[in-house]
Amino acid sequence: MKNYFPLSIFTLGLATVGAAAVPILQEEQMARAEEALILTAPIAGIENSLWFDYRIDVTEAQKELTSDLRRASDMEDNRDAWEEYARELKHERYDYIEEMAERGYRMGQVFFVD
Repeated sequence: MKNYFPLSIFTLGLATVGAAAVPILQEEQMARAEEALILTAPIAGIENSLWFDYRIDVTEAQKELTSDLRRASDMEDNRDAWEEYARELKHERYDYIEEMAERGYRMGQVFFVD
């Protein structure tokens, strides 16, 4: 009986090296940073139409990114898709925060003092 274990480890190692060699676009890094800022809870705990609109807009942006990346034919299309996604996430977040501020609700911030 032959042992295929070393070959499997070798193949897995090549797949890992190959995946690590793919550079991440600067636009994708910016978009990932914007994703990290997606609000997960409504401002002041108020679930109003602005909150639901914000969540819908974020979901739409995510779907549009998926669609744009699927249709991308070159690196420039990929860059444009990621850049647009980051811009949309940022715009929707700011828009929601501003609309809530107009209604008297502010984003809470916690500052730690040593």
